[in-house]
Amino acid sequence: MFQRLSNSWELVKASWRVLLADKELMIFPLIAFFASILVLITFAVPTVLAGVLDSAVTDGNVGVFSYVIAFLFYAVMYFVTIFFNTALVGAAMIRLEGGDPTVRDGLRIATSKLGNIFGYAVIAATVGTILRAISERSGAIGQFVVSLVGFVWNIATFLVVPVLVVENVGPLDAVKRSANLLKQTWGEQIAGNLSVGFIFGLITFGVILLGIPVVILAVMSGSVALIVTAVAVIILLIMAISLVSSTLSGIYTAAVYRFATTGDTGGYFEADMVKGAFKLK
Repeated sequence: MFQRLSNSWELVKASWRVLLADKELMIFPLIAFFASILVLITFAVPTVLAGVLDSAVTDGNVGVFSYVIAFLFYAVMYFVTIFFNTALVGAAMIRLEGGDPTVRDGLRIATSKLGNIFGYAVIAATVGTILRAISERSGAIGQFVVSLVGFVWNIATFLVVPVLVVENVGPLDAVKRSANLLKQTWGEQIAGNLSVGFIFGLITFGVILLGIPVVILAVMSGSVALIVTAVAVIILLIMAISLVSSTLSGIYTAAVYRFATTGDTGGYFEADMVKGAFKLK
């Protein structure tokens, strides 16, 4: 177990080397962040309206409007996220193949896959809406089962984006292809992705932990300017950490897919290290 986590950390460091070679890769999750905020704002009013309409329903069919809005929200949010993640993975693939990608290259790749991205967003939104509906109508055991199903779905679709980038397949086939790759080369995808989240989660926790006394001191000073500055710095640091984490996750996914399908490490990853990321079933 510890060996696998150690190997995953090495993969994360290799992903960091790719990021250092192409710092512009961080632009994609940055744009995705602001686009997601715009989506949230856009759906705020319809969501409130859906809640009002649901409260007016008296025949027991409560939640219809909320689920419709939830599905639309999931679909748009997934589309935005997957589009820019596709751009990130596409650009990372170019770097792993020895090229020098630009932001335009990533956007070009994502734009060329618009139809498939939209189709997969609809599939993901459907799954998300169904799981939410079941969870809200289930007890503790049902919610646990739903969480388990959601976890399995996330793992099965781990390689969907690189599949969409590289292979000429539709969204359904991409899901099947991702699941098959995991069956054939099951191993460190989960641990590696968790390592990214775990490590950057610790860093975020550390920033918050150190930031609390700073904010307290700022409050004690009675200076509004100091309070605003302290809070702003902490928020910006957390955003920066999240930005780097998201970028490394995309690079990591591209590297895992590349090795799983070609056996090539792309020059930034040691062969033995990447081979250790899989365990043949």
